[in-house]
Amino acid sequence: MASVQLCGAAAVGAAGFAGKGAAAVEPRRVAAPAARRGALRGLVARAATVVAPKYTTVKPLADRVLLKTKTAEQKTTGGILLPSTAQSKPQSGEVVAVGEGRTIGDSKVEVGIKVGAQVVYSKYAGMEVELNDSNHLILKEDDIIGILETEDVKDMKPLSDRVLIKVAVAEDKTAGGLLLTNSVQEKPSVGTVVAVGPGHLDEEGKRIPLPVSTGNSVLYSKYAGAEFKGADGTNYIVLRVSDLMAILS
Repeated sequence: MASVQLCGAAAVGAAGFAGKGAAAVEPRRVAAPAARRGALRGLVARAATVVAPKYTTVKPLADRVLLKTKTAEQKTTGGILLPSTAQSKPQSGEVVAVGEGRTIGDSKVEVGIKVGAQVVYSKYAGMEVELNDSNHLILKEDDIIGILETEDVKDMKPLSDRVLIKVAVAEDKTAGGLLLTNSVQEKPSVGTVVAVGPGHLDEEGKRIPLPVSTGNSVLYSKYAGAEFKGADGTNYIVLRVSDLMAILS
């Protein structure tokens, strides 16, 4: 018999739970013994409501998506073991279920991401759950930054009104020729557009194309977006079009 633990009212609103037989929810704020939790397979979120063990699947509601997240790196590239506090929080995963979509105006807008897609998501988005001994995340479709076509971020397909930018290389010398250390090099806020999303939805549920195109050189807000490093060490950033300041020519 599987044990299902779910924390917080948000989880009940974010997903539907299906199982065998009649459903019963027990709003007791008690936790199963640690040994039992380790032995049983189920759904565990971080704190409070215990759900009857008959629930075995999670179906996201509305425009929410269920991801199976990647495991955090436990070693550095040099092979040094990292303590859990120093391990980077994963930002990518595989889509395992999607909601039925949402209604905007008179239009029904389906979730545009397919099951099986490899995606990158906003670092602190969604609610973490543990399902069948694997880490999962339930989040809104808009919190997904882009779809990974390959293992390299340069091939990412941005979603909604987001833009993928190749960051310009920081100046390593002053105007007088003095070498600058990494700590004093100014963070670039200029780059080249590599890919653009399909645009955001208007009040009628229609896509509005973005005002920038692939190849444009742009100036963007210095502390906006999510930063990534490509397979060859190149720096990239994904941000919303509203964080772009100007097109340079």
